Amino acid sequence: MRCTHEVANMRWGSWAEFWAMGGYAVYVWGSVGVTALLLALEVWQARWAHRAVVAQLKAEHVVNQRLSQTSEVEELM
Repeated sequence: MRCTHEVANMRWGSWAEFWAMGGYAVYVWGSVGVTALLLALEVWQARWAHRAVVAQLKAEHVVNQRLSQTSEVEELM
């Protein structure tokens, strides 16, 4: 496998060279940005889904409590 000296030696002389990424900054930082955005969306979606499930479970619990209270009243009659 051939490897050029520029690729094999990943050292930059300045911060400007680091941020430029050898001319591939748009691709590198664009990929980093898209990945960060997708990870943030994943966290947001997981939290939203968790809250929705918790709300559904609370609603079902309330319904079950009311049904059990209704059946207890009917048994007393």
